[in-house]
Amino acid sequence: MTPLATKPASDTVTGLLRDISSVGTDPRRGGYSRPVFSHAETELRSWFIEQAGRRGLDITNDNNGIVWAWWDTATRIRKDAVVTGSHLDSVPGGGEYDGPLGVASALVAVDVLKARGIRPRRPLAIAVFPEEEGSRFGVACLGSRLLTGALDPDKARKLKDADGNTYADVAAANGQDPRFIGADPETLQQLGMFVELHVEQGRGLVDLDQPVAIGSSILGHGRWKLSVNGQGNHAGTTLMKDRRDPMIAAAKIMIGIRDTARNYRDARATVGRLQPVPGGTNVIASRVDLWIDVRHPRDEVTAALVESIHLNAQVIAAEENCTVTFGVESLSPTVHFDTGLRDQLQKMLPDAPVLDTGAGHDAGVLAGHIPTAMLFVRNPTGVSHSPEELVEDHDAEAGALALADALAGLLGEARHLG
Repeated sequence: MTPLATKPASDTVTGLLRDISSVGTDPRRGGYSRPVFSHAETELRSWFIEQAGRRGLDITNDNNGIVWAWWDTATRIRKDAVVTGSHLDSVPGGGEYDGPLGVASALVAVDVLKARGIRPRRPLAIAVFPEEEGSRFGVACLGSRLLTGALDPDKARKLKDADGNTYADVAAANGQDPRFIGADPETLQQLGMFVELHVEQGRGLVDLDQPVAIGSSILGHGRWKLSVNGQGNHAGTTLMKDRRDPMIAAAKIMIGIRDTARNYRDARATVGRLQPVPGGTNVIASRVDLWIDVRHPRDEVTAALVESIHLNAQVIAAEENCTVTFGVESLSPTVHFDTGLRDQLQKMLPDAPVLDTGAGHDAGVLAGHIPTAMLFVRNPTGVSHSPEELVEDHDAEAGALALADALAGLLGEARHLG
């Protein structure tokens, strides 16, 4: 990798991340909470647009809320572009690097390419995708799913956040016309390939003692909503024998989910969110909603595990005189990144190992339409979606250099300015 010259802090990955380190801090949970269309997330998008503009990139916003920053060729024809980037939204109480690391690294990679005197004959774009985490409207990679037609726009418009606000209303309030969301073949036709850099969400690179890895695949994963319906009642006047308490059934169901997942090798099943209705301390809930995240490398195993969870939940609910409703909110099959593109990256980054990931990404959604690849940057804690997520400064800069090297090779016929 070419050494990065000493630069002002704002022109390094760590400097750029430091610039936004106060945006969206969460004093209650710790870490950052930057849901889509929040003040924090829109502030970060404005920051990105400003930074891209400083680098002479041309900014466009598409109908699905994706921000594109273009480094055009002399012809200004946007076709067969090399694209990089990531997202700026976060999970509730998330870490500093999940999403923004890829965006900041893309900006620095452009600086490196320009410092090398490279003028690409193939356009380069940085993309910032909205609602990658799905933390507000429940559908992960919402922007890329809309772009590719993987999500029905009518369904998207009706999605609701925890406060009951629809995606359509929130989008409109933030200057995006929800009437025009949906599949965008014209934009897709401009893209030739996509390389997403991301913080590693595990400990593979720590154990391998390497700063950067190349992605091989993404585990199949999905989100399901399970509602346990019982009888709301008074906590003080309802005898224990007379109760139809969905909270008790929900507690047993969650333990059953853990135990069921343990029966499937390499499976992951998580209940990360539970919401009783109406949620009063002295009230027996009438309903409890659970959101379940299930992942496995083989899609047929994911389906079997989910079916087992559903059947087990029905039995447990019946034992408490309750019922369940169950439905999928999002589902992504296992993705194997383009082998040709991966081989190219391995030639350009010969020291980088190849690793898979259990986390979903916009690169996985785009993989069904254009060649995609991923680079992972070492996370010494192995912890992600948490304030303990970490990237050391020297690894962050190494990641940007690796991305710049990869982009330089992928831009194809490029010439150096003399």
